[in-house]
Formats: sequence, structure tokens, C-alpha cells
Amino acid sequence: MKIFDISWPISESMTEYKDGKSVKFNPSKSMENNGAREWQITLGNHTGTHIDNPAHFLATGKTIDKLALNQVIGPCRVLDLTAVTEKITADDLVPLGIIKDEIILLKTTNSFREPTDKFTYSFVYIDEQAAQYLATQNIKAIGFDYLGIERNQPDHETHKAFMQFNIPIIEGLRLGTVPAGSYFFVCLPLYTVGLDSAPARAVLIEGLEIK
Repeated sequence: MKIFDISWPISESMTEYKDGKSVKFNPSKSMENNGAREWQITLGNHTGTHIDNPAHFLATGKTIDKLALNQVIGPCRVLDLTAVTEKITADDLVPLGIIKDEIILLKTTNSFREPTDKFTYSFVYIDEQAAQYLATQNIKAIGFDYLGIERNQPDHETHKAFMQFNIPIIEGLRLGTVPAGSYFFVCLPLYTVGLDSAPARAVLIEGLEIK
């Protein structure tokens, strides 16, 4: 059994969406002064690897504490789309045989960027038609390898295509070392109440048999 940690490492120097600087680590206790170490952590709820639930863009959408965990735990497929240079379209996805109740993770050239690089505005993204195609295949969740799944969409059409079907969106995955294929996926958001999104730790397990 092999485990891939596909989470974005959180640090004060990490890449943040559009070069934001929300992450702060402030020591509240030190070994020298208190005989123990303790830190105050400040970060946004869309920092690094995180899960967007429908409340992010839908007025009556479910908040992250209402997420059914079986949507983000279970068998999944990593699909290699590293040949895509700008955006993922429905034409890129149709030949891959998406089926009902799959958790789908999309690997692109985004995964080859360093986790502390400056934010890349020209990242590969998922266009609206591709999102609509995936949503109508009744997938359980969609995972993507950058800090956003869309760009230059004033009405956030890609997000809403998934959210209207109550499909959680996992952003900020790191898939550079992960071969395409089938895995067991675990991605648990922080149990925050009433928020639209929460940071998460995501892993892929290769060779795990569930009986």
C-alpha cells in the first residue's frame, strides 16, 4: 500500500490565490519563555487545499459542515490532462469514460509548479462546458490541481455548474508525482460550522482493498 499526500503545504511563503498574503504563524508560547511551543495560525478558509461547498456561490447552498463525507472519501480516478495548454473542455473529457459516482481528480501542468511560486494567472482551468459535462455524469466530487478551477468568469459559471448538483469542489491539489489511475481518496475538511469552504488534508492510497 502506498500513500500519496496531495495536499498543498501551508506556510507563510506559500502560493495564495492572486498573491494574497493571509497566512500568518505567530508564536504565542516559546520553549525559552514558557517551556512549551504554541502558535496562533491565521489563514483564509480557501487557503491551499480546500473544499468549496455550494454556499460559496449559491445563496441557499449547503455550508461545509453539511457536506456528506462519503462524497470526499472513496474510490477515485486521477485523469492525466497534462497535454492541455489553456483550458479543459468537454471534448477533452468525453473520451475518458466518466461514470456515475466517481470522484474525479484532474491532473494538469499546474501540478508542476512549486507550492511557493508566485500565483500564475494563466493557470490551466476547467471551462463551463466541461464542468456541465462532469456534473451531468453525476460524479461525487471534482478535484483540481490549482487554487481555483476557473478564471475570468464574472458569474462563476464553472463553480455553479457543479454546485447546482451539490458536487463539492476540491481545489489546491498537488498531483505532480501521482500517475494517472485508480486510487482510494480521503479528503477531510476542517469541521467548521456555517462557512462556505474549509481547508483540508487530501491523500491518495494505492492498493487499498475495501471489503
